[in-house]
Amino acid sequence: MGAPDEVAAFIGDAKVFVTHLAPVTETMLARCPNLELIAVSRGGPVNVDRAAVKRRGIRLVSTPGRNADAVAEFAIGAILAETRLIRAGHEALRGGTWRGDLYRADRTGRELREMTVGVIGYGHIGSRLVRLLRVFGPRILVADPYVQLSREDQEAGVEQVGLERLLEESDVVTLHARVTPETTGFLGAEQFARMKPGALFVNTARGPMVDYDALYRALASRHLGGAMLETFAVEPVPPDWPLLQLDNVTLTPHIAGASVRTITLAAEMIAEDIRRHFAGEPPVHQI
Repeated sequence: MGAPDEVAAFIGDAKVFVTHLAPVTETMLARCPNLELIAVSRGGPVNVDRAAVKRRGIRLVSTPGRNADAVAEFAIGAILAETRLIRAGHEALRGGTWRGDLYRADRTGRELREMTVGVIGYGHIGSRLVRLLRVFGPRILVADPYVQLSREDQEAGVEQVGLERLLEESDVVTLHARVTPETTGFLGAEQFARMKPGALFVNTARGPMVDYDALYRALASRHLGGAMLETFAVEPVPPDWPLLQLDNVTLTPHIAGASVRTITLAAEMIAEDIRRHFAGEPPVHQI
């Protein structure tokens, strides 16, 4: 976000550049010879040419985990909105319909303690979500080939499994992985077909990991019972996007990580690394 020429002119002869979304490129760095430290207030510096920064000997820090609690809390709300029919009841009542039928045993929601929740990704957010989920008492499955479960989660009965088994056995699948070449588009038609009939899908991570056309078909056919989507491949989503027309989908405009604490925590993390830089100490969150 922001034109490279304007950003480079803004940096000028500064020693430190703090950014959230502004680009940092090789040609920009050539125009900013005094830069010593770039601080990105995101979990990862996806808007920075890391190789160019390294070649010039510039320190690069970010704020990993800054929004982990916010997203984990939001994911709990997203799961409950679907499993306890909060969204369905709200939409009906706003439209003038009193859905007393949602109290019937064949239509009402289920409690988490009788369900299996599959968590894809066990990083800052996924691990916090598991901790929150444990309070509700569901069976919890985790799929992450790169991170091992904490001893606390293992002792609490959380199971680490492969992705296929997680999809096949979970009543709720919630996505918390990072976008990489390996994960781009890795949840598609085959994966949704593996999920249990009536299962729920939650994405509060990133849109590019999901084939949304395949998800639409799985939801429209009612193979999947519902979905809560917070991130998308294209943002903002077009007003005629097919998923907006389905009655078994809840959508929010990429706000899961937005909280006052996320902002203040990122500022605190960056301020500490700037202090350490000028004090001659190694930064805490250097990349």
